[in-house]
Amino acid sequence: MNRRIRSAAVLAAVATAAAVALTASPAGAVSPDVVISQVYGGGGNSGATYTNDFIELYNRGTAAVDLAGWSAQYAAATGTSYQVTALSGSIAPGAHFLVQEAAGAGGTTPLPTPDVTGSIPMAAGSGKARVVSPAGAVWDFVGYGTANEFEGSGAAPALSNTTAALRAADGATDTDDNAADFTAGAPNPRSSGGTPPPPPPSRWSSHSSSTRTSTGTPSGWATAASPTQRSVSRPTEITTARGWTPERPSECSWT
Repeated sequence: MNRRIRSAAVLAAVATAAAVALTASPAGAVSPDVVISQVYGGGGNSGATYTNDFIELYNRGTAAVDLAGWSAQYAAATGTSYQVTALSGSIAPGAHFLVQEAAGAGGTTPLPTPDVTGSIPMAAGSGKARVVSPAGAVWDFVGYGTANEFEGSGAAPALSNTTAALRAADGATDTDDNAADFTAGAPNPRSSGGTPPPPPPSRWSSHSSSTRTSTGTPSGWATAASPTQRSVSRPTEITTARGWTPERPSECSWT
């Protein structure tokens, strides 16, 4: 299924509309399955956490999609030449698919194990990414920052070394409008294996005591029968499951 891409040149002058239309992708409806769910070009740059750029895909359909012959592609914000990473494998319904791209000199955390590895150096702030089917159809397209092409009313937000373009609803929302479908936020790369990146180290170490009593109810916990006191057994497991320890240990009494 082809995608509808609105070029800034088309919006700028009616006189050039016909010429631009000849080079843009033909109009099409909302993707029934594979979409770009996340774009990040700040990998390995100054201040970045992750070492690599990436393009993340999502299957919003109800059946697995064989990605043999498909490709993820990237171009500069006003570029006309796309660099290509060939895809392989398949993407299950409701699953993500991680395409790792070039690494920078910085960053501290590698991406989760990618489904496919490429070597495209992507720009952090502005650019264009697309996924192309075996038949050559542009299946989904994302222009971000000052990109001169995008879907719908405008480009996705400008990004940075610490922000990615994230599609709403974990990738499930597609209205053919980059400005409406994407927001800028902390990068959250997800592969088909579903293994998240390691969490940042906690400010507090785990406690080994078998039982503790905490006065008050920490934010996010279900209210106990006695809202002013809650006994918690085996806090080591809670720390592991929730990734949380009290920020004020002095407010907890230990038994």
